[in-house]
Amino acid sequence: MSAPPLDHLGPETTEWLSKLGLNVGKEAAWLEALTHGSVQGNLPNGAPTPKDYQRLEFLGDRVLGLSVADWLYRDGDAPEGKLSQRLNALVSGATCARIARVIGLPDHLRLGKQARDDGGSDSDNILGDVMEAMIGACFIEHGFETARDFIYRAWADELTGKAGEAKHPKSALQEWAAGNRHRTPEYQVIDRSGPDHAARFTVKVSVHKVGEAEAIAASKSEAEKQAAKAFMERFG
Repeated sequence: MSAPPLDHLGPETTEWLSKLGLNVGKEAAWLEALTHGSVQGNLPNGAPTPKDYQRLEFLGDRVLGLSVADWLYRDGDAPEGKLSQRLNALVSGATCARIARVIGLPDHLRLGKQARDDGGSDSDNILGDVMEAMIGACFIEHGFETARDFIYRAWADELTGKAGEAKHPKSALQEWAAGNRHRTPEYQVIDRSGPDHAARFTVKVSVHKVGEAEAIAASKSEAEKQAAKAFMERFG
């Protein structure tokens, strides 16, 4: 498929959305959801520049989170910590980007020439954000129930899989931080005591503007693992 038009959806994108169960009423919301900021100043024939996806991404992120949280709550009786761990995995940018590829979203992105030449149509960050923006557009056009049902269809394999279950604590923390738009967790050895054959490591893990947690163990890697676990129990 050639690059889609920048100033309207076009029949191929309209048909694609329809096959996903997302019928287009007013084109503006869908065009906005699929348009990257690099399009600014790139429209032909002096056509007005469409809005980019950022505001709809903000909205779609909340609709996605509520929909997945509702599904997880109704699916069983897992404790809050496990629910949070799975939620963070299921709504992460990486998961959104993976689903975006599965449904064929890259072919319908509106990108400026430079962004397209730079590989923007295969960027996890862009695809994840646009996936959420599409959910926001669906919410605007058709309401919460239709947006939720679309999420349940698109996320079916993820929801019934093992995403977020039995993860290594450091992986779970990394995914939680990314899913909540926080900086990457930082680990620091703040103390080492005892002889070499019985050393004790104290490790602190911190996430900027969230908090920190500490743990002590016989190895640096185990202390990092336990610190990540303690952080998730406290803040996750």
